[in-house]
Amino acid sequence: MATCPPYPTNPPRPHWWQRGWVRYGALTTLLAISGLVILALVREQTGTQGFLVGLGLAVLPVPLLMAAFRWLDRVEPGPWRNLVFCFAWGACAAALIAIIANSFATRWIATATADPAGADTLGATVIAPVVEESAKAAAVLLVFLFRRRDFTGIVDGVVTAGVTATGFAFTENILYLGNAFGTDQLTGDSGFASVTAATFFVRVVMSPFAHPLFTVLTGIGFGIAALSTGRHHLRRALLPLAGLLLAMGMHALWNGSAAFGEYGFLAVYGAFMVPCFGLLTWLVIWTRQRELRTVREELPAYVMAGWLAPAEPHTLASMHARRLARQYARRHAGKQAARAVAQYEAYATSLAFLRQRGRKGRAGPDFAVRERELLDALWHRRDVARPALDHAARATAPPPVIPWPGYGTPGSHAGYGYGYAAVAYAGYGYAARPGGFAPVAPYGGYGHGHPAPAAPAFTPAWVPAPFPAHARNRPAYPSAHPAPHQPLPRRP
Repeated sequence: MATCPPYPTNPPRPHWWQRGWVRYGALTTLLAISGLVILALVREQTGTQGFLVGLGLAVLPVPLLMAAFRWLDRVEPGPWRNLVFCFAWGACAAALIAIIANSFATRWIATATADPAGADTLGATVIAPVVEESAKAAAVLLVFLFRRRDFTGIVDGVVTAGVTATGFAFTENILYLGNAFGTDQLTGDSGFASVTAATFFVRVVMSPFAHPLFTVLTGIGFGIAALSTGRHHLRRALLPLAGLLLAMGMHALWNGSAAFGEYGFLAVYGAFMVPCFGLLTWLVIWTRQRELRTVREELPAYVMAGWLAPAEPHTLASMHARRLARQYARRHAGKQAARAVAQYEAYATSLAFLRQRGRKGRAGPDFAVRERELLDALWHRRDVARPALDHAARATAPPPVIPWPGYGTPGSHAGYGYGYAAVAYAGYGYAARPGGFAPVAPYGGYGHGHPAPAAPAFTPAWVPAPFPAHARNRPAYPSAHPAPHQPLPRRP
């Protein structure tokens, strides 16, 4: 019986609309057209001078907000192209949808009710929150669906939603500040008593975080959905919707605060907006620390398999140590080495998160392929990254710790100076390494000549063995999900 077809078969070629360059081109064209249209609309409403003044004032909070969201994403930084897309979507596509939909709905309500003032109030408190939050949530949904590898938890949802809302607020501030400048031109007001100064103080000084705060609730909903297992389809659908509804409600409360009396705005700002901002800030920072703890707890399995040096889980779980490693690489080997160290840190973090998802049963069917890609990326950068990580480990060395019981005979890691006891992993079937990992070479030879770890005698099924140092064509190796019920083998 034939076990293979008589002639080689080629996989079907994807349709032209499924190709990457077609999708990127279509998306870029859409955002460019939206940007040109929104530019023309804003300039028409504010005038050229008003547009330039609004642009100059509205750009001030953008670097601060972008730096804050980028700081939150430093543990596992996502690609810049995602952030650029989110900001462009918020500033162009979402703003264009909001201007057109809000204007149409307000005019329709005013015509139907013959009450222009009531239509404006209803449009600001009901129509605008629904339209604007839905338009901004579309960017989060697109990243969630088409960049799933980059969207793994709450922090990713917060960063994606916050950057989108920052772009939206940027365009909206240009419109409001430009109109305020036009009003001052007609009335002759200037200085601190002008409408422009009051608008700048309210929108840029007091509440630059307003739009990001609303949309972050949607991002948290998508982030929790990303943490849910594939079996919970209903939860994965309802959580983003719940976050969107909360964002709409908070946005409506903020827009309607002026209807609560003379001090309604200040009351809502002090009693509701500031506490919510503080609570969400605490939640995001706590989640960030939890991610660092995940790195520290998941990577030791790859240390035992020989992929990582013994001190790397501790170093990679400290943002201070990471920064020291990048600075050391830049100082001794240039910008390319610092970039390689940053990539090594990002890949190791992604590997830790992937292993955690697999251990909890949340990894997808591409777990083994993704794990192999990450380990391969680490292997290519090990000679450049390990000297810098070793320096950071020495600079941030913790106090001496007691060796883990039952793991073999203690020795000495002479290259690190931690007081860690070298472990011969006899209980796991690993071949003992004499003297542990040798100290890494300084950057005089750019890390060349650093002894690569040899493959252990036995490796658990869910941790691939490292490639031999002399292997050029790396063999394929199987990998499986680290099952939650399958503990590490114990010493008999």
